[in-house]
Amino acid sequence: MSLPQSSATTLRYGLLGLPLAFVALPVYVHLPNEYAQHHGLSLAALGAVLLASRLLDALVDPWLGRIGDALYRRSWAAVWWAAALLALGVASGFVALFFPPELAPERLLWWVAAGLTLSHLSYSALSILHQSWASRQGGGASAQSRWVAWREGWGLAGVLLASALPTLVGWSGTAVTLVLALAVGLWAWQQAQRLTPPPPTLQHPLQVGGLPLWRPWHTEGFARLMGVYLLNGLASAVPATLVLFFVQDGVQAPAAMQPLFLGVYFAAGALSFPWWLRAMDRLGLMRGWCAGMALSVLAFVGVLALGPGDDIGFLLVCLASGFALGADLTAPAALLNQLIDRSAERGRTDGAFMGWWNLATKLNLALAAGLALPLLAWGGYAPGQRGSQALLTLTLAYGLLPCLLKLLAMAALYWGLMRRPVHAFRPS
Repeated sequence: MSLPQSSATTLRYGLLGLPLAFVALPVYVHLPNEYAQHHGLSLAALGAVLLASRLLDALVDPWLGRIGDALYRRSWAAVWWAAALLALGVASGFVALFFPPELAPERLLWWVAAGLTLSHLSYSALSILHQSWASRQGGGASAQSRWVAWREGWGLAGVLLASALPTLVGWSGTAVTLVLALAVGLWAWQQAQRLTPPPPTLQHPLQVGGLPLWRPWHTEGFARLMGVYLLNGLASAVPATLVLFFVQDGVQAPAAMQPLFLGVYFAAGALSFPWWLRAMDRLGLMRGWCAGMALSVLAFVGVLALGPGDDIGFLLVCLASGFALGADLTAPAALLNQLIDRSAERGRTDGAFMGWWNLATKLNLALAAGLALPLLAWGGYAPGQRGSQALLTLTLAYGLLPCLLKLLAMAALYWGLMRRPVHAFRPS
């Protein structure tokens, strides 16, 4: 059933995605560089802490989804007050990470681990509640892609802010912006709730306590979609983790240009959403996603030809790969919501699906940080080292590895879903 959906409502709903983006990719872009450059922590140690924290966070996501389903079954007020408390946790963790006390390196690592865990768990639970709300609105693939596009579009705007603000106004200004944006985002979501008709009542609602944690894995096509999402997400998380190292030592760009590269990448992603929505309306979600992956491969192949001083070339890579990002942020979540809708799980176990989905997202980021950073150290690279072997290791990790992972994801999408369609992904 398609519910009325205005641009004003979707805009209000998606606005919370802006502050949530402050603890997504920007933490992985800035945090390793911040603590390696200014606090003297080793890349291997940081990678281990990031991996352990993200794995803990990822493992509890399905249970957070189950709790989210229970909150929605109770009332919207229960959901909103839980969201407000979680927003406080997001802000507190962010402040702890970027305003650490003066500690010895061993104690500082424990501080980082605690701050990351608080940020990640609060972010995860709040994201699951936010995503589940849109999923419960139904409306089919086209409507769901628009809920997702507004949420992810505001998220990219948040990434732009979180990438640029530390340079422009410092970490104090960034933290204040985060707190204000969380307050506005929660208010806007509340307004969207008031403007949206309630979803249709289930004919056979689940009994209290009967929320099956493992139900998503018994849904046809879910495991195959998750496999594609994992491969593709890892391909995106590796360069996100390494981009500042490549800018500083690979391209050796001036410090003033660093925000420009990130800004071009995320701005291209945000501006690409209208184009990708039209393309996916015409091509379908899976073909559109595949086209985005192909464009990303073409962009990162260009990295292999770059060297010191190739600022313009790297800007073009950022522009092309950022444009491809729009497909990655629109198609997978819309496919997941289509699967939930057509498997008769709408309003029943949306949170469980979102919990497992977020687990995959966190696993990608954990693997990217926990594997790529130690591999760089093993290959002879450390921040500031610009010898031929160190730069070759950095270039291969930043440019070639994402291409290989994207190609694997394209193959999994084609053979796992496009050539073996399941009922949930067939046109109705």
